[in-house]
Amino acid sequence: MHPLTWLGTALILVGVAFVLLPILGKVIDLSRIPSWLIFIYRSNGFYFVTSPLLIGLSALSVILYFLMK
Repeated sequence: MHPLTWLGTALILVGVAFVLLPILGKVIDLSRIPSWLIFIYRSNGFYFVTSPLLIGLSALSVILYFLMK
């Protein structure tokens, strides 16, 4: 497989893991996880979880893809 396919597959799996984090956040206390790894916003029963690390890696992979094209 093409290396970009592996990267895409890895990013999809990481994305699925982060989609599952709000569900786990209701059961497990995720506040001890560093904010550079997972950012959790909670308000009135609403959970929003994102990863600055995942956003940065995604942006870097897109930039590298277009530079090497």
